[in-house]
Amino acid sequence: MTPLEQLKTMLHERYHTYKNEEYGIELMPGLSDEEIDTVARQLPGRQVPADIRELLQFTSGFLFFGLDAITFDGVREFDMLNLIPFPVRLAGDGYGNYFVVDVDRSGKWGPVLYVLNDPQVIIKHSENVTEFLQDIHAFGKRTGTSSLDVIHNSTMEDIWERNNGFITRDDARHSNDPQLEAFAQQLPWNYMIADLREKSVRSGFAWGKFGTNMRNAIRDRDALLWGIERKPPQQRRPPFNNRQRSFR
Repeated sequence: MTPLEQLKTMLHERYHTYKNEEYGIELMPGLSDEEIDTVARQLPGRQVPADIRELLQFTSGFLFFGLDAITFDGVREFDMLNLIPFPVRLAGDGYGNYFVVDVDRSGKWGPVLYVLNDPQVIIKHSENVTEFLQDIHAFGKRTGTSSLDVIHNSTMEDIWERNNGFITRDDARHSNDPQLEAFAQQLPWNYMIADLREKSVRSGFAWGKFGTNMRNAIRDRDALLWGIERKPPQQRRPPFNNRQRSFR
């Protein structure tokens, strides 16, 4: 199913806020071919995939309760380029956390990563824009089983506190995985590696575990591999702000 096909299944759905107030999707206007070409010129390959072009022709985004405006043309709206070099920002949650498409060097739109600042983790939210929209639908239906709900209820804390998602550079250098080994060989001795290449949705790593300055972060050119400089552990943080709210 394409992103546009998924979105069209949601247009006549009725959703409910936590106060049981009913709402529906409010579409924004679509873009002209010239406007889409302007978006494309800011991405690798100076193009957008055909399924994204038809989505942008239909709408540039929509309003949905509980999130900032969801947009499909946010190519200059995320600035942590050491972590995600070619980002398309889809949405924010109003608390400084963002859903970002990871576009590769060929221009292919890959997984949607959820970049959180409290705690400082990156989580694979969905495999593509279609799955992102499917999860937004589940979130709006208040099932409690959407990836968005699960991430906020347990995943983000688990990654920060227990399963931070890193392997050591030395372990990676002796890996039987040629791509991982090659990436590790180019990193300084004091780096840790995060690997989301074959990981399932809701997997992630604690990007801020060794400090919040990502100036020295290194991203692999072709894969979901990150090198993060290992610094002295941060002091134990207070309860997460994200955990103190309903997210709605």
